[in-house]
Amino acid sequence: AFTSPCARILVAMCVGTCSRIVGPCLLVLGTLSMAASILLLFPGGASKYLVEGHISKHAKAVPGIWGGGIIVLLAAIHITAVGWRCAGCSDCGTRHNAFISAVLSKLALLGAAACFIFSGVGLTNGPLCFYNASEHSHRHGTVWGYPFLDTDKNYLYDPRTWSTCLEPEGIVAWNVVLFSLLLLISAAEMVLASFQILNGCLGCLCGFCDGKKSPP
Repeated sequence: AFTSPCARILVAMCVGTCSRIVGPCLLVLGTLSMAASILLLFPGGASKYLVEGHISKHAKAVPGIWGGGIIVLLAAIHITAVGWRCAGCSDCGTRHNAFISAVLSKLALLGAAACFIFSGVGLTNGPLCFYNASEHSHRHGTVWGYPFLDTDKNYLYDPRTWSTCLEPEGIVAWNVVLFSLLLLISAAEMVLASFQILNGCLGCLCGFCDGKKSPP
């Protein structure tokens, strides 16, 4: 525990400052996560594939919306609001708010982790596309499926194989870019959420403010 008043004040000031940095960062990342997940549903900007059901299952799961998006944004809004309202060191920097911040950050960590896992699997499996099945299996003709799912080589390291997908046009690059973006975003969210959990725990001990009160 922090026995020195000066130590409490210094830690509280740091906790409040960090909250004012972490909150907006999570707001930006959560918004980008939702945008990337929505774009995955519209390959090349076309809506017909979503209407026809020709979207990969991991893209349809929209992990960037519920995992890296909404859950993270809920935590980010609370962290940002408390952090900036306490910039003047009003009485909103309570240990109760610090506890709520830590709990919401844990939920954000879980949501970001789920988004990371879904995005990783989606990137590994490759997109759902229209391709010539006779070149990849015992089936004949062109079908909708996952041509890179059961191959020995990793398609990510061989862009020459991306032309296997005939439709939607450019779907492989579309999925690779957006799922990779979701991986990076969710990884950053996990780091920030973990940091805010520690920050919130310190806030439970010292509060968010430096002990001063705003003038009435």
